[in-house]
Amino acid sequence: MLPVNTGGHAAYQDFVAENLRKYYPDPDAIARSTWDIIERFWNLDLSYTDEFLRSKYSVYGPKPRTPSCMQRSYLLSIDFKVPSITDWAAQLKINPLYAFLSGFEFGDTPGVGTFYDFFDRLWDSDSDNLSPHEHPVKKKKVKKPKQKGAKAESVEKISVDQLFKQLEPASFSIEDQPYASLFQIYHREFLNQSVKNGLIDPDSLSIAGDGTPVVTSARERRHRVCDCAEKGIADCDCSRYFSQPDCDIGWDSSRDCFYHGYDLYMIVASDSESDLPVFPLFHPASKHDSLGFPEAYFRMKAFLPDYHVSKWILDSAHDAMPYYLYCRRNGITPFIDLNEKRGIKKTYKDDFTIGKDGVPVCRAGRKMHRDGSEPSRARLKYRCPLASRKYGCSCTDPCSDSKYGRTVHLAMKDNPRLINIPPRDSKEWKLEFNGRTSAERSNKREKLDFKLEDGRHRSTKMWYCRLYHTMMLQHLDAWDLPYESALRKMILQTA
Repeated sequence: MLPVNTGGHAAYQDFVAENLRKYYPDPDAIARSTWDIIERFWNLDLSYTDEFLRSKYSVYGPKPRTPSCMQRSYLLSIDFKVPSITDWAAQLKINPLYAFLSGFEFGDTPGVGTFYDFFDRLWDSDSDNLSPHEHPVKKKKVKKPKQKGAKAESVEKISVDQLFKQLEPASFSIEDQPYASLFQIYHREFLNQSVKNGLIDPDSLSIAGDGTPVVTSARERRHRVCDCAEKGIADCDCSRYFSQPDCDIGWDSSRDCFYHGYDLYMIVASDSESDLPVFPLFHPASKHDSLGFPEAYFRMKAFLPDYHVSKWILDSAHDAMPYYLYCRRNGITPFIDLNEKRGIKKTYKDDFTIGKDGVPVCRAGRKMHRDGSEPSRARLKYRCPLASRKYGCSCTDPCSDSKYGRTVHLAMKDNPRLINIPPRDSKEWKLEFNGRTSAERSNKREKLDFKLEDGRHRSTKMWYCRLYHTMMLQHLDAWDLPYESALRKMILQTA
C-alpha cells in the first residue's frame, strides 16, 4: 500500500517531544553536541519527500515505512558518523534516541533490506552504475607527475575546446539522469531553503569549482570474461568485467599516490559564508579538472535554470582559452589563476611582454603602473613607472619623448586569457580569488567531517545517495537555530 504520513511534520515534532520526555526527562543528560543535532532534525521538515516518492510505492502489499523517516534516519547515520547501513540498523534497535529521532517507535525499526529498498527508490535507473560492467581496458593511463604536489596530465582524447563546443549547445534534462530524484529532493528541501535564508544569491551567483579524489577501494577489481587465456593468449584486447565500472585509477596530488575511485567535482557558492555546495558530479578518477568543470557546470546550468552565474573562481588547472571565451560571450567574470606551463610571457605590441600577473613589462624589464580601466571598451591602461609629468622619464633609454611617459592599452579581445578586468594585480581580483578555497573547504567537510569515503560502497547509486545526503547536512548545519530552544523548553516545562 502507499505510504501515509498522518499529521506531517507537526506529528513528528510531537512524537519526538513525547519520547524525549519518556527516555530523557533530564535534558542535561544529553551532550550539547547531540542537542544541536536533535534541534536541527526536530526543525527539519521533510514532508516533500513523502509527497515526491509516493508514486514510487505500490498500492498493494503491506504498509511501507514512511519515506521521510527513512531519509531522516539515513541523514542521522551520517551525522552520527555510522557509515555502515548494517551497523546503523543494529544501532536503531538498541539506541532509543536514534530510533525516535528518525521517527520510528523504539523496538519497531527498519532492517538493512528496508534501507536498500529506499535507496532503490531514490535512484531512477535499473542499473546501479552509469556504465556497463563489461568494457575494454583503457590503454592510456594516468602518469605520475614529475613535480611533487602537481596534478597529473589529462589522458582524455577530447580537448577542452572540443568539450565546450560539444556541451554548450547540448540540452540536459534532469529526468534523464539516474540521480534525478536525489537532486529534486536536495533542491526542494535544502538548496531552496538556503536561498530563502539568504545564504545563497541565485540572481548573482559566484561559483568556485574543484575536483577531489574519492577512494572507493584499495585496488581495481576486474576479471576476464573471454576464453583467450585458455587458448594461450595472455595479453588480449577483449573486454573485462569491472566490479566498479564507473571508477578507474587516478593520481592524488595531495597524498602523492595513485588511487582507485572517483574524481568528485563540486561546484560551490563561493560567496556563501558556510561554503555551501550547489551541484556535484562524479567522474572517473583519471578525469582532469579542466574537463570536469564543464561537465558539471552545464548540467548545473540546465538543472537550475533560474540561477544566474556572474563569476567563475577556479585554480590554474582550468587555465585554458575556451574558459575565457565562454565567459566573454555570456557576461561572466573569470577569476582563474594562470598556469605557467601553458605559456605566460607573450609579446604585445612588438616591444612589450605581459607578465604572469597580467601586467605589461616594458623593454627595459620594468613592470608598468596601472593607470585606470575602461570596462565599456574592455581594456586596461598602463603607463611607464619612471615617468613624471614635470620631469619626464628618468629611464636611461626612454621609449617615449612624452613627459607623461609611454602608455599601453591592454584590450581583452587581444588575449582574454592574460588580460582581465579586474586585472590580476588588483586588490579586487585578489580578494575575489580568495573565495576559491571555499570549494576546498566544502570538500574537506564532506570527506573529513562527514566521512564520505567511509561508505565503502560498490555502486555509483550508493555513492550518489551518500554524497547528496552529505550535502543536505552541510546546508542543514548552515541554518541558524532559534536563540531559545522550543523543544528543550517543552521538556523542562513538562518535567
